[in-house]
Amino acid sequence: MYICICNAIRETDLREAGLGTSGDAEAVYAKLGKRPNCGQCLQDADKILDEVRGVAERLASCKELAI
Repeated sequence: MYICICNAIRETDLREAGLGTSGDAEAVYAKLGKRPNCGQCLQDADKILDEVRGVAERLASCKELAI
């Protein structure tokens, strides 16, 4: 699914880039070589980034407990 129509950014691309980039959606867009145009996607993109980073954080803490 496309998150940003203006820049043709797909949810999978956003999730992958979000794991390797700190900051908000605009920072992740910059990592992808893009910048927001109309801005309608930013709120949804930030929610997705919060979700994917939260999952990654929980997985990392589970691995620490298993060791």
